[in-house]
Amino acid sequence: MDLSVYRIDTDLFVSDFLRALPLAVWVLFAVHGIAKWSYYWASRRWGHGVGLYFSRKVIHMAAGGIVALLVPFVFQEPWVPFILGLALAAYVYLPHRTGRLMEWFQDPDNISEVYYCLSWALAVLVAWPFSVWLAVFPLFLMSFGDGVTGIIRGIRQRRRVKSWDGTLGFMAVSIPVGAILFGAVGALTAIVAALVEKQGVIDDNIGVPLISLLILLAAHHLGAIAL
Repeated sequence: MDLSVYRIDTDLFVSDFLRALPLAVWVLFAVHGIAKWSYYWASRRWGHGVGLYFSRKVIHMAAGGIVALLVPFVFQEPWVPFILGLALAAYVYLPHRTGRLMEWFQDPDNISEVYYCLSWALAVLVAWPFSVWLAVFPLFLMSFGDGVTGIIRGIRQRRRVKSWDGTLGFMAVSIPVGAILFGAVGALTAIVAALVEKQGVIDDNIGVPLISLLILLAAHHLGAIAL
């Protein structure tokens, strides 16, 4: 573990900040454009509740998921993605405080999108001294695995429920990716993450990245996965 990566190099920081600007624009477009269109499309067919659920999952994939996949190729240090993750957490939390919700994806009784942003930022920061790829896969699970899960359940169940059809969708998307990245450990991590999402005791935006990151860090420590 190389803790020297936490030293702030001004040149790298500025360079990464400039690299991040197009991604920030993309995230805002995903939130205010793609997700809003998804909400109206889904709500006309299945009602407000499903539309809300649908658009939240679209944001998971289009904003958090795509950016997570790009992190190893765009950023040279961990602080810019971490700070931007915190900034987005504040951006989606403030409407809850002011009562001016972005109604196409925000639920007044649910601030899971805030947990999502915080988990995203912390996963990148924690994994960076080992390998940022140890964060990318947990974020893939939280974004695409959980995203597909929610869309399946929204369309099939017409409500927010922890049904097995969504869990199987989570596994179908995530197990092959885990196997490609980390072999049997990655496949096992995907299965565990899907079951963590299904149990519903811990918010999946916290539980899925936390448990999957811990499994990968332990496997790395034991020499079970090569980076």
